[in-house]
Amino acid sequence: MIGKCLNFRDKLLITFLLLAIGASAVYLGGYHYLQITEAIPKKGGEYIEGIVGQPLYVNPLLSQTSEVDSNISQLVYSGLFKYDRDGNVVQDLAESYSISEDKKEYTINVRKDAKWHDGQSVTAQDVLFTFNLIQDPSYKSLLLRQSFTGVSFRLIDDYTVVFSLKNPYIGFLDNLTVGILPKHIWENIAPERFSLAEYNLQPIGCGPYFFSDFQKDAEGNILTYKLAAFKDYHGSVPFISKITFNFYPENNLLIEAYNKKEVMGMASITPGNLKDLKNVKSTRINELLIPRYFSVFFNQTKSVPLAYDEVRKALNLSIDREEIIETVMYGKGTALASPFLPNMNGYVDSGTLSPNLDEAGKLLEDAGWKMDQNENVRKKDDEILQFELVTANYPELVSTAELLKQQWEKIGARAEIKVLSASDLDQNYIRTREYDSLLFGQAISFNGDLYSFWHSSQKHDPGLNLSLFDNKDADEILESARQEADESKRAEAYRKFQEILAQEVPAVFLYSRHYLYPTSTKVHGIEIKNVNSSHQRFVDVCNWYLKTKRVFK
Repeated sequence: MIGKCLNFRDKLLITFLLLAIGASAVYLGGYHYLQITEAIPKKGGEYIEGIVGQPLYVNPLLSQTSEVDSNISQLVYSGLFKYDRDGNVVQDLAESYSISEDKKEYTINVRKDAKWHDGQSVTAQDVLFTFNLIQDPSYKSLLLRQSFTGVSFRLIDDYTVVFSLKNPYIGFLDNLTVGILPKHIWENIAPERFSLAEYNLQPIGCGPYFFSDFQKDAEGNILTYKLAAFKDYHGSVPFISKITFNFYPENNLLIEAYNKKEVMGMASITPGNLKDLKNVKSTRINELLIPRYFSVFFNQTKSVPLAYDEVRKALNLSIDREEIIETVMYGKGTALASPFLPNMNGYVDSGTLSPNLDEAGKLLEDAGWKMDQNENVRKKDDEILQFELVTANYPELVSTAELLKQQWEKIGARAEIKVLSASDLDQNYIRTREYDSLLFGQAISFNGDLYSFWHSSQKHDPGLNLSLFDNKDADEILESARQEADESKRAEAYRKFQEILAQEVPAVFLYSRHYLYPTSTKVHGIEIKNVNSSHQRFVDVCNWYLKTKRVFK
């Protein structure tokens, strides 16, 4: 009856008011719901990451030299210890441990709830088996074997193993982060078949993810490699149900795939590639600190000019590190005056690292290096201030070398750049130490142990002392510091070591580049800050999530 009394306009108004009231009720109800609940991670979803290369050895004993293999191994295998998101060593398969008073024995108790992906229990037998393989030259795990020289181990029971060192070593727990292999899978595989075994591509580990499947193309190239969350994992079971890796032959194809949203993350990109990202608003750039520094290493045994103290000091004084960082890395780096990064124990803040061309020129002039105006280079008697600078054919290194050449020309020093393939550089120059100077990077650890890189015993291959640095005082510091448990005493030792480097200038330290890890904003929970190596960006992967649900507060 009332409806008949209302005209069309009134009906429209009432309808509008009723809709408004309904919308308000929904809004208020929704608002109230949001106030009394919170979003938490929910299990499920698939994270797809793109990476350049191909998997070959998803095996912690063989994966050390491959970015692809080490990435997947990090997810499939667990070690006695692992790194947390700040780069600190924490327990993984180790339930507890103790260190003897003389710091030479480490007793590790293996947790009893750890399972292999095939359901069998992880025991100390697996631990002993793995480290026996590492020490056996037949299994060709050279990089790892060097870390266990002089180390012996024995079994106490099925869940206890003891490591014995000849000398105390403060960084030994870092060595125990290597993934453990299942003895029951590998014990019957002969050394000559070890690298050929199918378990290198279809691994059985005890990490947070297990191997699920892979797809190949007609030529045998692996296109995708799939992992699934392990429900019996001894740690927190991952929220993300599946992780898939897609492989690409080169970097530009990987970036193209990311721009097309075929993948949700990329293993790493260079700062120069940031401009190539199209979907910037839906991208999070995870900027991680990694203990790797780039330097020019001087070989004083091969170059006469570089054997003069004043030349090396002048070259160091004339470098504009900030120009290199801004030009080559678009600001994504940290200038360095030593191999120590700012967040490492013993780091010395050298203040400004701005170039000082006047002081550099005066050093050379006072030492008899006179400028030849016709050739724009300094000479001392019949010796020309000229040397060869060799580096690998990576765009970042080539650009850095060109800038160094220009900067050194300002003080009358001439650098002749030689760019080589990575394999040629390694085999014919680095291993033989056949270079005047070498522009190269070295990956270290946050624990600050630089023995392998700067002790005189490491001057020749396979040692990593690329400057052939030989200083008795420095040797003593490096030997004692790696055995010193007191952090303050170790820091003081490293400060003295840096003073020696600053005085001797066996190398000029340039920068540490930030590790750039782009992921979709759909991926949550990535809180990693410091990583000792690139594959360790997955150390907190169990906390990553794609889906959420709301629960009452």
